[in-house]
Amino acid sequence: RADAAFNISRASWLVLALCMGNLDNLKWAVQDRMHQPQRAGKIYKYLYPMIEAAQGAGASCAYLSGAGPTVMAITGGASGDIFAQRTKERSDLAVAKAMMRAASEHGIKGKLVVTKVSNEGAKVVKVHPPFSTGEITYGDEV
Repeated sequence: RADAAFNISRASWLVLALCMGNLDNLKWAVQDRMHQPQRAGKIYKYLYPMIEAAQGAGASCAYLSGAGPTVMAITGGASGDIFAQRTKERSDLAVAKAMMRAASEHGIKGKLVVTKVSNEGAKVVKVHPPFSTGEITYGDEV
């Protein structure tokens, strides 16, 4: 029960941190007592070393995504498009390299994906047959 209550409290922290835009609170919000410890102990021995590496390199938080094997980290930076920011405004590359080093030390090869938050949600990008015709164009020309 204590672990379940702890995890539920972390879900509340997560909502608060995201709503307030407080990336510093994310490290508390992604703590877990029910899923990550079991998976890290038996299946994903690289999990905690990768989380520690990510946070040590400047990530706001890192966690096991879903049931794994993906380990995700959230980093901050200046506002706007990451490609328009100066290198010193970003920590994503340092975090990615630290995570890959930690994974490599455990014999894990992986792939890094740097992306950005989307406020849009699910989106149809292609349909067949297309909805858009010469007379009417739907958003994103689907």
